[in-house]
Formats: sequence, C-alpha cells, structure tokens
Amino acid sequence: MIVWVSSFPRSGNTFLRIALNRLYGVRTSVVYDVDGVAERLGADLVGFTERPAAIDAMRESEAVHLVKTHRQRDDQVDELDKAICLVRDGRDALVSWARLASEEDSTRFASELSAMIARRDKVGTGSWGRNVLSWLRPPAPHRVVLRYEELAREPRAAIEQVMATLVPQLRPLADARIPSFTELQQSDDRFFRKGLIGAHRDELPDELHHLFWAQPDNVAAMQLLGYGTKTDD
Repeated sequence: MIVWVSSFPRSGNTFLRIALNRLYGVRTSVVYDVDGVAERLGADLVGFTERPAAIDAMRESEAVHLVKTHRQRDDQVDELDKAICLVRDGRDALVSWARLASEEDSTRFASELSAMIARRDKVGTGSWGRNVLSWLRPPAPHRVVLRYEELAREPRAAIEQVMATLVPQLRPLADARIPSFTELQQSDDRFFRKGLIGAHRDELPDELHHLFWAQPDNVAAMQLLGYGTKTDD
C-alpha cells in the first residue's frame, strides 16, 4: 500500500515526516531519485528510507509505504491511492520557499518569489494553487487534508487523526516524542527558519501579493481552503 505524503514545498512536509517516524516508527521514501532534504539534515532525523521497489510494486505490497512528493497529482498516482494532503496558506509557503532558494544570496529573494508565483508548469511542482487543487479536486475520503496550522499547534493529535483514517492498522508508539520546532532549529536554523503562521504579512511585497492573487488557481485554492481573499490582508 502506498500513502502519499503530499504538499507544496515549504508546507511542513519535513516536520511531518519527522513526526511520523517518531510517532509510528515508519520511514518515508521520496518520489524523486534523490532526497535533498535527507542529504542536508540527515536520513535519521528526517526518517528517510530508499524506495524498496518500483511505485507499482509498492502499491501492491501489503506493507505500508509512505512516499513524499511535492509534485502535482499526476499519472504516477492511482486514483485509489491514499494520501496525506498537507496544505499551508500559499503566501506563507511561497515566501518560505523563496527564502530557502535565496539563502546564499538574499538579494535574489524577490526574483525567486516572483518566478515561483508566476510558474505555469503542468507537470512537476507547478504553481501553488494548481498543485493544491490537483490533490483536493475531486474530493476523496482517501485523500485526507492536514492543515499546517493544526500540525504546528497540536502535531500529535493532528497526525493521529489522519493516520487513524488512512492506516488504522498502525499504532502510535507508547514512548513517542516529537521534537519541538526550537529543537529542530538547533540542527539547521536556515532550513527550519520560522515556521510561523501568517509570516507573509511581513515578508511578501505588495506587488507580489497582487501577483499571487492574480493567479486564478491561487484564488480557487485559497477559497477552497478558507484562507480568505485578497481584501482580508
């Protein structure tokens, strides 16, 4: 069985993988050939494992295989595959991704952010709105939404609720403990940068805020998730 751990970049996917490993003792592989996050932070911290087989073989296996992806839902994902769909306010996710992409040269932040907002790719990660909508439309009970806000505030309760829905055969470990964000910052404070809800209010320039809301897919995804409208800020 495959359970996709899906999200747009910088939506909390790494923290979710760490928490899944600590809570359930399960590791995640990735849809990509290389897990850059595991290489940067360490496989043991992230809870990374190499894919044991091809995606189709993992799907047919009786074992539970968690597979991280930042891609839009595509032909590699079967309609009946289970998925944790981790979502975050697109403005916060994009700001965080652009900060990470420009960590070696902060002057590139605005240009990186502009390019990320305006991307139109129909395959791969794509735009924030297109990515989110690909996983949430049409709605399906086996593709469960997990909000970043819930994950940040009450990680154990949020994750256990999702896992009980998707893979009830897995049980939390009795002595499980999820590291705090402060603890994770000590391992790499540029990767685990702020983790704040609403950080875009201080970091998203007005012209790029307008650009974000000029994308129809972003508007549709923000409304679907109840993150408000342009006039709310």
